[in-house]
Order: sequence, then structure tokens, then C-alpha cells
Amino acid sequence: MGGGFIIYGYARVSTRGQARDGNSLDAQKLQLQEAGAETVFSDAFTGTKAERPELKKLLDKIQPGDTLIVCKLDRIARSASQGSELIEQLLQSGVTVHILNMGLMDDSPTGRLIRHIMFAFAEFERDMIVTRTQEGKAIAKQRPGFREGRPPEYGRQQKEHALELLRTHSYSQVERLTGISKSTICRYRRQRGELG
Repeated sequence: MGGGFIIYGYARVSTRGQARDGNSLDAQKLQLQEAGAETVFSDAFTGTKAERPELKKLLDKIQPGDTLIVCKLDRIARSASQGSELIEQLLQSGVTVHILNMGLMDDSPTGRLIRHIMFAFAEFERDMIVTRTQEGKAIAKQRPGFREGRPPEYGRQQKEHALELLRTHSYSQVERLTGISKSTICRYRRQRGELG
């Protein structure tokens, strides 16, 4: 690519399993280099952390006219919706994005078609998450004793015990002995009608 434009590659593994199943960083780097990437940035799984420091470095460095190559959409983002947003931002800033298993994302009719399909899937994915969440809530609401919100931290017996201790101890002593906060004890006393 003349004119001093750079072709970047980005690889990522998010689980140990991916490191073994043909999605390893080395396998991705090789694919990216074969596709023309001159510089490859890569992030490895970091347990539960969501940071991707190398992607951030890459996004800070990439310029209009450059190309970004990734093996698959799920390497650049955790969800189709996240990926499509990022790709749209890159395209708007003049960067060409090449997803090896999908094709070139540019302003050509084919690039736009691929993007529309991708956005449709992203929307579908969001809708499915919402539907699953609503279904999960509907199922939970059918269970006896269902209460929306946080489950109570302490049971009735524990709070009764705390009230019993309050007869001979101060709130701070009861809090130290039971771990139940003064506000929780007061709230429970109000529920029982003991406090105005």
C-alpha cells in the first residue's frame, strides 16, 4: 500500500481454551501477517479483567488511510454490537477494516452490505439478551417467595437474635457481635412496629 499507509493487525485470546483451539495468538499473528499486516498488536486473556491495553495502543496509533486486519469479529470485541460500533468509528475516521472471515469493511457496496448484515446481527444479539433477561425474570417471579431486588442479607432469626442482644448491649456492640449494621437493625425494628 503506497503513500506511507500502514497495515496493522490485532489478535486476542480471552480464555486458555482459545489459546489451544487454533485461535492462539501465534496462529492469529501468522494469519494476520500472511494477510499483509506489518505490525501486529495482541492482547492475551487477563482473567476477569476487561482491559485490552494493546488494542488501546493500536487505536491511539492508527491513522486515516491505514488498514486494520483481524481474524474474526469476536477478536476485536466481546459482542457483535460492540464490534460493529468500533468498526463504524474506524471507518468514519478513514481506516479500512479487514475481517478475514467476513471481508473488507469499506465504503464499497459489498463493504456496506457486510456492515448492514453485521449490524442486523448486533441488533439481534441485543434483542436476544433482553428477551433472555425478561424470560429469566418471568420464570423467577413464578417461584414462591420471589422478591425483586437484592436478596436479604440476614435471615429473620439472625435479626431476632440481634434484637435480643440489643436489650443488654449497645447498637455498636451488637454490630460487632453479629455483623448486622445499626441501620438494618433499625429497619427491622420499624417493620415490627417497635420504632415510630
